Amino acid sequence: MGDPRRFKNHYLTPKKMYDKSRILEEKRLKERYGLRRNKEIWRAKTILRDFRKRARALIAEENEEERKALFNKLQKWGLLGRNAELEDILKLNVEDILERRLQTLVYRKGLAKTPLQARQFIVHGHIRVNGVKVTVPSYIVNVEEENTIELDPASPLAKQHSIDQEKGEINE
Repeated sequence: MGDPRRFKNHYLTPKKMYDKSRILEEKRLKERYGLRRNKEIWRAKTILRDFRKRARALIAEENEEERKALFNKLQKWGLLGRNAELEDILKLNVEDILERRLQTLVYRKGLAKTPLQARQFIVHGHIRVNGVKVTVPSYIVNVEEENTIELDPASPLAKQHSIDQEKGEINE
């Protein structure tokens, strides 16, 4: 007997599975962001598709309350600036969402040498966000949480990282 609940995918698969340009683009994104499988790209595209869909609906009808909610969420995620308009939501692309993933931010902060190493550190529990251990590389980091990404002090990596920083300061 299986699980009685019906789990649904949180992504939509491409309509044309063997489109060469799409396959090459996905390969480039996987290498650049250290992703394991295409599903992660498809999930980001689905998130983007939903935001664009909401923006087009807001352009058609003026609902100020829903508009503020959408802008607040996108500003909280760091995808839009303060003076953004609805057209700016339509200009977002998949790379904007992939840049907000914990895996990418750990790599960009210099806590890991490669995106794949950043993924490994996260999965193995060496990274904390806001003082809480996060083991999900696809976690979307809020702007407020971005400065709180750090190595777990109990991790052996934190000790090694501090030693490496001291050596770098002495050599300079």
